[in-house]
Amino acid sequence: MVGIIVQDNEPIDRALKRFKKKYERSRVLKEYKKRSFFVKPSVKKRLKRAKAVRAQQKLTQEKV
Repeated sequence: MVGIIVQDNEPIDRALKRFKKKYERSRVLKEYKKRSFFVKPSVKKRLKRAKAVRAQQKLTQEKV
């Protein structure tokens, strides 16, 4: 659960900004979107393989 403690005399805008930043970093929304629909195992493997290929290409691009 994501939460913050609001300091004395702290503006609500600042506290809200801190909360949003902490919420983004915790990746709660990303996890929710990931679990909101079913992905077949074969599709998962294909996506994982494609991600690995992109990562490898990125590494070779940086070395050149």
